[in-house]
Amino acid sequence: MSDGAVLHVKGRVLVGPEDVRDELWVVGGRITFRRPARTGDVRTVEGWALPGLVDAHCHVGLDQHGAVDKDVAEKQALTDRDAGTLLIRDAGSPSDTRWVDDRDDLPKIIRAGRHIARTRRYIRNYAWEIEPGDLVAYVAQEARRGDGWVKLVGDWIDRDLGDLSACWPRGAVEAAIAEAHRLGARVTAHCFAEDSLRDLVEAGIDCVEHATGLTDDTIPLFAERGVAIVPTLVNIATFPQLAAGGEARFPRWSAHMRRLHERRYDTVRAAYDAGIPVYVGTDAGGSLAHGLAAAEVAELVTAGIPPLHALAATTWAAREWLGRPGLEEGAPADLVVYERDPRADVRVLAAPRRVVLNGRVVG
Repeated sequence: MSDGAVLHVKGRVLVGPEDVRDELWVVGGRITFRRPARTGDVRTVEGWALPGLVDAHCHVGLDQHGAVDKDVAEKQALTDRDAGTLLIRDAGSPSDTRWVDDRDDLPKIIRAGRHIARTRRYIRNYAWEIEPGDLVAYVAQEARRGDGWVKLVGDWIDRDLGDLSACWPRGAVEAAIAEAHRLGARVTAHCFAEDSLRDLVEAGIDCVEHATGLTDDTIPLFAERGVAIVPTLVNIATFPQLAAGGEARFPRWSAHMRRLHERRYDTVRAAYDAGIPVYVGTDAGGSLAHGLAAAEVAELVTAGIPPLHALAATTWAAREWLGRPGLEEGAPADLVVYERDPRADVRVLAAPRRVVLNGRVVG
């Protein structure tokens, strides 16, 4: 498809959950619903079209050992793209991936800078490891480096305690979140367990990753404050394996991780039922493979979220939450085309028919 060609997408274009059009056109890489005057050099794609999928918890440039080189990061991004993920919120990476912004064939990335963790309380080589007195300064630094987000590590295993525990005192997170908001950034936090959640939400946090520690006490608080969660259920599925690996040394932690895993679906369903915004994220890039957004949508449905809402969590609603356009007049043409209606069966998302990025058919 040449740069001057026109793309015609026809069939059923899902502009919104109930807003279905018969066609759209792509001219100069952008969407229009008006038939262009020049239609001589036209490529037609038929099927069910959605906005490019969103993975709101993904790590490009990271593997289980830390930062990776550019070639590996490129393969990660291409894997996501070919699976239909065209917008990524990178929830923490030690790599500088700004070069991706210069590539019109790679997904768009919204960065949260580098993770900020307590000293020796997170995965080695991932985060800035600091003490509470430095938290405000590092949050300010990452707010300036990121794309409107900052990522804290809210809890992790305390080896002396032998279990998960909160990483930051209440006063430190209050001051840090206030500073991020002053600089125009939103804050999210990795949280597996229960005991960090109330302090983080009451301090003004905007989102919590994983959120397996939600309980009947904290779910109403999240709902009242409008704090979103990104459950990463495809990652939570690894908890039994992690628990088995650490049982000999940390039996209390292992038992805790198993309990969190066992109630994962009930936790997500209760959060959704309470009105907490839920979005799709995979946690790809640590030990998890890229390209799993479709699998995460299916997991949300398994947890009891209605299919249309699970679909919105990776398309219309997710893009609105992140401040990026969907299938709108004049928007960049980032869309995925499927053979069947994904509203009827979200498993369709695992098999894109065509992937269009910046107006070009790339897959």
